[in-house]
Parts: sequence; C-alpha cells; structure tokens
Amino acid sequence: MSVYRTADVRFLHLEDWPYLPEFTEFRLPPFGLVRTAHYATGPVGGPVVLLLHGEPTWAYLYRKMMPALAAAGARVIAPDLFGFGQSDKPLYADQIGYEVLVSWLAQWFDAQELTDVTLFCQDWGGLLGLRLVAARSDKFARVIASNTLLPDGRIPPTEAFLRWRRFSQQVDPFDCGGIVQQATARGISAGARAAYNAPFPDPRSLGAPRRLPLLVPISPDDASALTNLLAWDTLARFDRPFLTLFGDSDPMTAPYAKIFQQRIPGAAGQPHAIIRNAGHFIQEDAGPELARLTLAFMGLGGDA
Repeated sequence: MSVYRTADVRFLHLEDWPYLPEFTEFRLPPFGLVRTAHYATGPVGGPVVLLLHGEPTWAYLYRKMMPALAAAGARVIAPDLFGFGQSDKPLYADQIGYEVLVSWLAQWFDAQELTDVTLFCQDWGGLLGLRLVAARSDKFARVIASNTLLPDGRIPPTEAFLRWRRFSQQVDPFDCGGIVQQATARGISAGARAAYNAPFPDPRSLGAPRRLPLLVPISPDDASALTNLLAWDTLARFDRPFLTLFGDSDPMTAPYAKIFQQRIPGAAGQPHAIIRNAGHFIQEDAGPELARLTLAFMGLGGDA
C-alpha cells in the first residue's frame, strides 16, 4: 500500500470536534485505492455548503463555522484533503502533484452527487476548489473565496509566500499546530494546536504538508500554470455570485481579493469584506463572523 492511514484513536476527544467521519473510496493513480474522509452536519436536504480547507490543516479548521451554518438549515460538508486529516496520506511525497489533487477532488465530489453548492474555500481549498468550479460550474450556486488564490504564474508570488515555501522545506520538526498558531492574528488554544497535529503522528504521514508549497505555480513555466490559466478562462465567464472574504493580517494572499473581484463577473456588486484582526487561517480568528456572512450571502439570515 502506497498510502499512510492515521489510526482512528488519534482523533478521539479533540477539543470542540464532535463530528464523526464518513468515508468514500476510489482509485487514485498512482496510489491505488484511497480513502477520503468528510464530515457532514445540518439537515439532509438543506442547501449544501462545501467547506474546503488548505494546508497544513484539515476539516477541523471549520469547527467554528459548522454549528452556525447547520443551525440555520444548511447541509454542511467538510472533507479532509488527500494527505490530511482522516483521509489517506501519500507515503511517497514526490508522487503527489497538483493535477493528482485536482483529480482526487473531482472524483470525491462526483461521488457525493451534490448540486446547487455554496463553496467556501481557503488556502489550497481555493487552489483546488476553484479548479473544481471551473470544471463543474453547473453544480455551484455561489462561491466564497477567502485568503486564497488560483495562481497561473503570471502574477509574481508575494514575499510572504516565498518565505513560507522556504520555511516549509527547512523546518524540522514540521509542527502543523505551531504553523497554524503563527499564521493567526488571535492565536489558538493548546487543544486546537494538538488537534492540528493529530493526523501526523510520524514523519511518514507528513508528505502532503511538506510537498504542497512546492506545487504552487510561481512562474508560467511551472507545472499546472497552464491548466490554471485555462481554468481562469472559465472563471472569467462565471456569473453566479462570487464573494471575497479576506483577512486584514494575511500578507500571503492579500493581493488576490482584488484580482477575483476584477476578473470574475459574478463578483460584481457583491458585499466583499476585509475581516479585521484576522490572519491567514481566518476561520480560527473569525469563524462566527465568516459563518454569519456566509449565511447572509446565501439568504439564510444574518446581515452583510
């Protein structure tokens, strides 16, 4: 088997995390049969909100948003990306690529048979989720992009990202909880920090967190720059509602809010917001506020 599967016991009694995983299995070249975890809450039949996390987090990142969304009547679905959380993880990091992850997400999404989806995506959740929107535009009712980007190599990366990229390859040990702590404005609890480390009990499980920073296209010659550019061609015609909610304390992604607003037709006239005192992991700093704004955007209550 070319994947690592974290023991279930690692996910027992985590702080503020009552959700049990549901699993979907399918074949993902070159790994063979892989298992993907997701967590669902809220009424079956309610409007679907798909929450996509990034790196090096897992669906736990959305624990401050999920209860409010579900209480308002939404069907909330939050998967763990391949390589994270309770999903299987690559044993050989060099086998994981951007297009492999895009294929993984498309297969998982198709298996769920979701329609009229509201997508909330952050960090790599956007790098993958926006590719999914481009490929399955008819399945999405609206999109919220938060502290994310869809890089095609035409816009130079921020210096903050380049620092993170270097750091991700040099740091040892790779402390996912500590990384989340450093990239928030308000900090996280010791329990939350432990929860972010729970999926990664030994170095064999850390292939994806180590690898993903290297997969972000930073020049037109990089792998996936062209496929992202093609996705932008589709997004440039996406006229369903598109909202940006970015933190005011995230130098890594700050320039991209305006890019989305300028290039995606559905972003015109939307109540875009900059969330105050919120870092890169904006869900940690402002989860309840993000939930309120998401519900308002969906017409399920709250105010923008």
